[in-house]
Amino acid sequence: MNELIEQFLSYISVERGMANNTLSSYKRDLSRFADFLKSRKIDSIDKVSRQLINTFMMAEKERGLGSNSISRELACIKSFFKFLLKENIIKEDAATIIESPKLWKKLPFTLSISEVEVLLNAPNVRDPMEMRDKACLELMYATGMRVSELVNLKMDDINMGVGFAKCFGKGSKERIVPFGKKAKESIERYLEKSRPQFLKKNISNFLFLTRLSKPMSRQTFWKIIKRYAKVAKIKKKITPHSLRHSFATHILERGADLRIVQEMLGHSDISTTQIYTHVSKDRLKSIHQKFHPRP
Repeated sequence: MNELIEQFLSYISVERGMANNTLSSYKRDLSRFADFLKSRKIDSIDKVSRQLINTFMMAEKERGLGSNSISRELACIKSFFKFLLKENIIKEDAATIIESPKLWKKLPFTLSISEVEVLLNAPNVRDPMEMRDKACLELMYATGMRVSELVNLKMDDINMGVGFAKCFGKGSKERIVPFGKKAKESIERYLEKSRPQFLKKNISNFLFLTRLSKPMSRQTFWKIIKRYAKVAKIKKKITPHSLRHSFATHILERGADLRIVQEMLGHSDISTTQIYTHVSKDRLKSIHQKFHPRP
């Protein structure tokens, strides 16, 4: 079983270009499934039935795994069995018609436009470090890019003349996202006055640097956004992707086309983008309840 898992992981890594995080998740899920089969004394993949896979899913639920995680595990197992069938290692796909548990999508926490304004104005741009922080926050809200994409930006990925950023998303998929005047001004100020101080005599192609001339980490950005949310006295729950969620919600509320937003966010499936329309509808409902004379 372990050898088959390694073959599958090699296949999705090379043929489908999956990200390392996804590969790690797949390996962990399949190893758990393999341990389950071993506990049931199943010594051949041919002996795995639909009922056995369902039993595994029920066991995962009983140990407290949420429906999102169970659905991810099932998707992984389904991909694994499709691969085995394609390679003629099995004659029948035992996972093909198993249904995923219904997912209850959690609406992402978003900031209002006024809250975003206060947050983006919280850094003191006279300080070199806060000048960098301001550029990071402005660029994330301007583009909706992921934190991992932001911290991995290279100097060559930013076109200051045209106002575009080149992002490498999940599975190393490349996309181009525009940014506006505010973000451009903040980045230019950082590049002119702050970054040279961090770079010193070192060489780095990363856009955002620390005082040690090293690229920023996701954890560093997480600390940045929490710090300025506190300065801005924002009481809402803040996450590393708060500005990404707010970006998507705000431009959809102002009439942006869903397909365009999907492209800018780098979502492979439009259903992932549609969650932000639910946020907008939720906001409309709250406004209606607040101001209608007969809510």
